[in-house]
Amino acid sequence: MSHSHRFSGCAALLCALSFNASADAPLTLPDVHIDGRAETEDGVLLDTPSQTGSRLSLTPRETPASVSIINRQQIEQRGAQTTQDMLAGVPGMTAASPPGSAGSVAYRGFSGAQITQLFNGISVQYDSIAARPVDSWIYDRVEAIGGPSSFLFGAGAVGGSINYITKLASRDESFNEGRIKYGSYDSSETSFGFNHALNDADGIRNYARLDFSHTHSNGYVDREERDAWSVAFSLLTDINDQLSHTLALEYQNESVDSPYWGSPVLNPLGGEMKVDESRRFENYNVEDGRYEQRVRWLRSITEYRFNDDTSLRNTLYHYNTERNFRNLETYAYNADNSQVKRSNALLQRHDQELNGNRIELLHQGQLLGINSQWSSGVDYSHNVQTNYPRSVSGVFDSVDPAHFEPGHFYDLKGMVPGYQKNRQNTVDTWAAFLENRLQLTDRLSLLTGLRHDHIDLQVHNYRTADANNPRDFKRIYEPTTGRVGLVYELTPAANVYVQYSTAADPPAGILTTATFAQVRDFDLSTGKQIEVGSKFSFLEGRGAATVAAYHIVRKDLATADPANPGVTQPVGKQSSRGIELAASLRVTPQLLAEGNFAYVDAQYDEFNENVGGTSVSRKGNTPTNIPERVANLWLTYDIAPSWQVGADSRYVSSVYADAANTRYAPAYTIFGAFVGYKVDEDTHITARVRNLTDEVYARWTSSSMLYLGAPRTLELAVQTRF
Repeated sequence: MSHSHRFSGCAALLCALSFNASADAPLTLPDVHIDGRAETEDGVLLDTPSQTGSRLSLTPRETPASVSIINRQQIEQRGAQTTQDMLAGVPGMTAASPPGSAGSVAYRGFSGAQITQLFNGISVQYDSIAARPVDSWIYDRVEAIGGPSSFLFGAGAVGGSINYITKLASRDESFNEGRIKYGSYDSSETSFGFNHALNDADGIRNYARLDFSHTHSNGYVDREERDAWSVAFSLLTDINDQLSHTLALEYQNESVDSPYWGSPVLNPLGGEMKVDESRRFENYNVEDGRYEQRVRWLRSITEYRFNDDTSLRNTLYHYNTERNFRNLETYAYNADNSQVKRSNALLQRHDQELNGNRIELLHQGQLLGINSQWSSGVDYSHNVQTNYPRSVSGVFDSVDPAHFEPGHFYDLKGMVPGYQKNRQNTVDTWAAFLENRLQLTDRLSLLTGLRHDHIDLQVHNYRTADANNPRDFKRIYEPTTGRVGLVYELTPAANVYVQYSTAADPPAGILTTATFAQVRDFDLSTGKQIEVGSKFSFLEGRGAATVAAYHIVRKDLATADPANPGVTQPVGKQSSRGIELAASLRVTPQLLAEGNFAYVDAQYDEFNENVGGTSVSRKGNTPTNIPERVANLWLTYDIAPSWQVGADSRYVSSVYADAANTRYAPAYTIFGAFVGYKVDEDTHITARVRNLTDEVYARWTSSSMLYLGAPRTLELAVQTRF
């Protein structure tokens, strides 16, 4: 069957099903989103509908899975500056932004491409690069679901899925708001936004929202300078009482001069990895090192409500981006730590465009006399990425870390201006999905989900073709993934749940950049998870908590052939098991305590590494950048009607930097505090300090470098609404 026939057949089925709904039922106009400012719930959000844990708009309490929501109120309360700062609200999650993989996230024992990062429910299939931290102003909230979740959003997501949700126009209220901020290292922010009804007359009604943010910083390492701005505009149109449309546009522009790639680790390498703290702010990149990114999003969301029980939603989406790198990226000390060797120059450009359409039917009714909710639909996307790498490995020079000239990029031997096409990857994905919730009894509900993908990868090579790099090649994958879960309500305030879910993972992790060698002998890796847990409120609703225990197994990952280390085999295996806790308590009317804790035991069950031409087993070892324990705590106290103070802390245990587990980055604990003053009901002034003790710590690690977190910083912000 052709792609077009598949699409039209599924669409016709959806329409046929929808017209079985009663045309005489009363109609209520749907909201296409929940406005973050109207959301007043704090703490652990158990009763806020989620767009990520299910397609049925279930709350976390109703979903048999670990679903975390960090809403707009919490983003502002915690002073989250970027999308990655928001993620501290997810138990066990760590994130960092080293330029080469600025969307680095670890969750439930997995990292990189095994964590799907979505933008308004859409995957660009290049998450570890595309999911760079974006300034938080334009976002309404972030949501996450733990464990295999390919059945919701497509291939990937063995460790979990993250969904960054942008602010959208709302019917609820009209307002103008703004914020200005200034802090250490000349960091500044100027942001504003508004939401207004454009007309009040009968007939077609329009509501518009615009959010704009500009940030600038000189950076906490020498010579680094970052400038970024982002804008989100949306127009909500109620055409009639049944039909609404939202047009959403976003644009992001970020540039970083001489970006910081990390700090070299002192020799001898082995055991605890240490840096020379007197060189903490040193930047070994070239003077004209550069990172740039421009992102354009367009979404057209149409929703038609047949009646209160049945609706049809169509999302047409477009994503276009250009990324540019020009850097000297790797640094290592010589044997006596007197010189730093600089190596690995890369001139790179990515051109990526994604176009797609998702049509979805939502229905609530009866199935064999049992209350039932349905979501079914089809999704098609066409993803094209072209890369232009020019790289030169090896050592370029050795410099005295106390006195050196950083030099210029095009003075490096072998580097010349201009881009040369390397490879174009085209990924066409067709998917059909179905989800159902059955209320089996007054207390017991069953949630099931199923998704089938048809993934067509085609790659064209623009460079010299040979047996290992042919002119053209293609692969087709057809994974089917699913979930089944039960929720049992012990009391109206407490439940227990169990679920089983599966995932399918591309062999290269990222098909949009896959090479022939990465896919020619491999099918998809697979993942499965068993999870049990409980979600409950206590003390008459003053507190809420979640607890979850899980076991995830990922099979068929690439591993070196013991008999021929230069050849990889799809027989590897990796697993993790752990527990996660999250809780919040309104201790007194003035004091709110929130926190989370996660423990994970992650390991390679079957994995061989090619070490100098020898296959070495890493069975039982922990994957890199996976902390065993992560904990967060936030305290806020209203000392007077106009004054509020708060404190926070974050603990991350040590992580290994190599598969051999011979070296590790040490554990760290950082603290923060703030004081807030309410000038009036709409205007707030906040003074905040981060990393209060000026801890030197690594947010991410490679085999010979640590990507250090920010030192102690101060900021002052004024925010108002009118």
